[in-house]
Amino acid sequence: MRILAICLALLSAVLLAIGTQLQNGAVGDQKKAALSGRSHLKLNQLIHLIRRPQWVTGLVLTIAALALQFTALLLAPLILVQPIGAIALVITSLLNAKITKTRLNKASVLAIILCTTGLGAFVVMAHEVAVEPDIDNNALMLILTMAIALIATFAFIFFKGAERFSPITFILGAGALFGFVATLTKVVVKRLFQQDGFNRLISFQGEFVTDGLTLLALLCMLAAGLLGAWFVQNAYASGPPDLVVAGLTVIDPLVAVSIGVVLLNEAMNAPWPVMLGFVASGAISVVGVFLLSKVHPEIIRDTQKPVG
Repeated sequence: MRILAICLALLSAVLLAIGTQLQNGAVGDQKKAALSGRSHLKLNQLIHLIRRPQWVTGLVLTIAALALQFTALLLAPLILVQPIGAIALVITSLLNAKITKTRLNKASVLAIILCTTGLGAFVVMAHEVAVEPDIDNNALMLILTMAIALIATFAFIFFKGAERFSPITFILGAGALFGFVATLTKVVVKRLFQQDGFNRLISFQGEFVTDGLTLLALLCMLAAGLLGAWFVQNAYASGPPDLVVAGLTVIDPLVAVSIGVVLLNEAMNAPWPVMLGFVASGAISVVGVFLLSKVHPEIIRDTQKPVG
């Protein structure tokens, strides 16, 4: 089952890369990049995008990618499945470079290598030690506390106004929010279908605390998903697609995996050398994302454009 999960996650990464490229191209027509590198997508612009076939096609592919990813999460531990999406970064970088006729500089290539190598090492280690214990109420309450705090923080950014924030804010926000979406999806599906929650609910024998927490997790998952989608669209308007994918395929799995290791105990059998390897590989990937946000040729080109 784990091999099937890995294959589904790889296919998800391919669809995510293509969908991201299409959506980024559609949003790119409405970019309002300033010398500061800040840009944002207004609500009326977002509504206009719905009428664009290119954007809609990208959305459909992205939804399909998420469906495959969630299916993979049903079949294997979170810490094994989620990092595999990093392959989308390589695909998107090559695809975007070809479409925009932008040659990746050496620093960008180094950043991409850091991202994918770090997460690749993580997957190899996770494959050997990952387990799937039951998700108890105490662990879920901690996850929900963090999720609600994160949703409140990024909702503040939403209402404060996107124009006040830099591109990396949207990329980090999208990655963190979708990291919780993946985690909460895993929690909800497992508690409903593998811990008998669904049968309790349809037979009207639900446990108030246990099943109430599961339903709250479902609501938080939906809220994080909607808010994360807004951050993603603003990330598209702020920079090149491979930078957006870097956030989604590095920050997202690092958030989800951290929760999987610390709260879901999916690495309970991992020895300390492997745990240190997790930390080191994650740090390498994060460095790659921040490096890419600074040295990508499209970012440099946009910030060097004269004002007016």
